[in-house]
Amino acid sequence: MLGGIYTRQRCPLCGSKMVDNRINACTCPDHPDQKASRFEVIFRGIGRRFNDYRAAFQFLTGLRHEVTQGKFDPRDYRKDNPLGFSTLAWQWLEKKKTAVRPSSWRNLRNYLGRAMAFFGGRNIKEIGYADLEDLLEAQQDLSPKTRANMKSALHDFWRWLLKRQVITPAQVPAFPEVKFELGHRRTVDKGTQLAILEEVRRISQSIDPRVYIGIRFLCTYISVRPAEMAALKEGDIDLGNGYLLIPHPKEKALKRVPLLEEDVELLRSLPRGLPELPFFRHPPGIKGCRAGAAYGEKYFWKWWKRACDNLGIEGVDLYGGTRHSSALALRAEGCSPEQIRRATMHATNKAFERYYRVEADEVRDVYRKTHAAQPAPAKKVLKDFSGSENGKVLNFKE
Repeated sequence: MLGGIYTRQRCPLCGSKMVDNRINACTCPDHPDQKASRFEVIFRGIGRRFNDYRAAFQFLTGLRHEVTQGKFDPRDYRKDNPLGFSTLAWQWLEKKKTAVRPSSWRNLRNYLGRAMAFFGGRNIKEIGYADLEDLLEAQQDLSPKTRANMKSALHDFWRWLLKRQVITPAQVPAFPEVKFELGHRRTVDKGTQLAILEEVRRISQSIDPRVYIGIRFLCTYISVRPAEMAALKEGDIDLGNGYLLIPHPKEKALKRVPLLEEDVELLRSLPRGLPELPFFRHPPGIKGCRAGAAYGEKYFWKWWKRACDNLGIEGVDLYGGTRHSSALALRAEGCSPEQIRRATMHATNKAFERYYRVEADEVRDVYRKTHAAQPAPAKKVLKDFSGSENGKVLNFKE
């Protein structure tokens, strides 16, 4: 037989060790009426204590049944709960800490933290589709887009568990669909963008000239996001070959951005530092900023907003006013959608079309053709759109 029920108690009459009678108790071999009151199930390295023989017997029977069914996993019964959701979630977050940007990691910690509060130490193998659906529906304080991001993080977590062979493919749950619609950022025309850029130069030049350079680069090199630009180090700028090297972009692959010759010369004119030194770093004398420290992720945005406020421009954020606006302006310059998609370095057309609005441009072209095909408007104008004029029913067939 696999495993057994044992007790450390001895017979009070003769001192003999009590043993399992395999019926209903642990008793003394010589005094069957003397029964133990404390029990321990020992099974393949698992030990569990009980104060009731029936409970011990049921537990042992369950273990044996799992072996018969091929489902026995000793990790399910360890005291440190290695298959608990919270245990594994923290392990995944520690792995991610050095693999993603700090802001991305904070988002992951928020998503998994909410899931840990919901599931606690529940066995990862017991979590199914319905549980995940209930979890996501419980996050009503989050927008649909954020809930979709949370679902993606959980899906990535389960893929990691599968790769680590913590679970089998059959133990990976199906994931519910989270529907959402992406909004469109407000953009500006090229003339307005240049006016904002000039205002940034005017207000920042005497304080920190690199602010203007960074925002100008965001308007020009539309494949670079603001957080990526702010995180650039001296060693990420290859002046010899004329490239910006983005080491940890959103696309999770090294991004090589070719620089214009005039910008290469501009960068050559600046004092250079050691490779690990942040390129966009605070100069001495700025209140609240430590000299030599890297710009924060929102530092460019603060200067952009200040310039917009000075010009009376509202509702245009840094992302929409630089990357998105420049991409839209390129169409007017004769660039094809495919050329612009390559310049933005979008991995998929879907992500690119979200703000480039290719579909809208194509529909507009169709509308333009239908408009051109229409005859000149008639001189007679209907005065009553209800279908009558001066109390008479109009005959539209004539």
